Amino acid sequence: MRTLVFMTVMTAIWVGGHVYLGRRIFDGLELSRRARRFGWAALTLTGSTALAALWATRLGGEVAALRALQWVGLWLFGLTSVLFFLVLFSDVIGWAATRMRRVLSSANPEPPSDPGRRGFMGKVASMGAVATSGGVGGVGLAHAVELPEVVEVEVPIDGLPEAFEGYRIVQLSDVHVGPTIRGEHLRGIVERANGLDADLAVVTGDLIDGYVDDLRDQVAPLSELRGRDGAFFVTGNHEYYWDGLAWCTEVERLGLTVLNNAHRVIERGEARLLLAGCTDIKAGDHVASHASDPAGARAGAPPCDLSVLLAHQPRSIDAAAEAGYDLQLSGHTHGGQYFPFNLLVHLAQPYVSGLAKHRDTWIYVSRGTGYWGPPLRAGAPHEITLVTLRRA
Repeated sequence: MRTLVFMTVMTAIWVGGHVYLGRRIFDGLELSRRARRFGWAALTLTGSTALAALWATRLGGEVAALRALQWVGLWLFGLTSVLFFLVLFSDVIGWAATRMRRVLSSANPEPPSDPGRRGFMGKVASMGAVATSGGVGGVGLAHAVELPEVVEVEVPIDGLPEAFEGYRIVQLSDVHVGPTIRGEHLRGIVERANGLDADLAVVTGDLIDGYVDDLRDQVAPLSELRGRDGAFFVTGNHEYYWDGLAWCTEVERLGLTVLNNAHRVIERGEARLLLAGCTDIKAGDHVASHASDPAGARAGAPPCDLSVLLAHQPRSIDAAAEAGYDLQLSGHTHGGQYFPFNLLVHLAQPYVSGLAKHRDTWIYVSRGTGYWGPPLRAGAPHEITLVTLRRA
């Protein structure tokens, strides 16, 4: 029911957004009646294809035609979303400029503005929005289908034991294996991660977009992920959209250790590292027993020299800092994934990408290893992260 409501609301917004785009762009370009009809037909076709692809993501199976629809439709979904926000920004700026002119003209009357000039500027704005969205769509698609680059980051830890100096953690996050990210792409990601020869391998949620029965073969390459001290997994919000309990069982079957508000202790001689993992911050809304508990994840652990928390969403950082963790590794944001969402995401999350300090706790937020929905990456490259611990 939750999914049905979400999809219904999305459909209504999508239709309304296309009506707004059509009226705004076609009026701005001052098209002829014939050209306007053609434009509406094209907009209706692209919008319907994108909408069909969005609904098709809820269908399982390995049907070639369905895969093709999802590739084309989801790309169009991203392209249109970029266009919508560009036009909206243009309208907001135009409205603000008009208000400012009225305020200034009331104090200093001047001749009325030239209607021809306004029409010309409207055409420029409309053509600019279309051209920019096309550029973002093309560049974003090219970047999305590439294997992610390795991003290396060093984290200074106070009192880090000599035994853990240079300890390396490879992090994958937000791979989103599903409609357009398939097993061969995941295999390439795993091979690149294994080539880093890390001490620890972690996956910080949102591994999939689909049910276990449909994606079992596509996720199988994850079983090859290696770290000298093991490979670990925590849930993201998307696991719970597709039966989180089933996915926890499947990931364990693949050989990774699932940390659902749990921990493991890694020893180097007499030195100890506490590795803890909590479920997604909203997991309790789906499975009551999976309510996120960063403090509970370390309960019962012996005294350790440093502690690392795997938590899908950056918003877990308040609880992590309260519980005394030295470092939190997160994902979820995708860094915004593509323009202009890479700007808007800052309104929803305390940390969006990179390394930051929250009270006494470091937090690193990955931009994600894959992408969600539209196969676009523009202004927010995906990454495989190699975290190295250093003595402060």
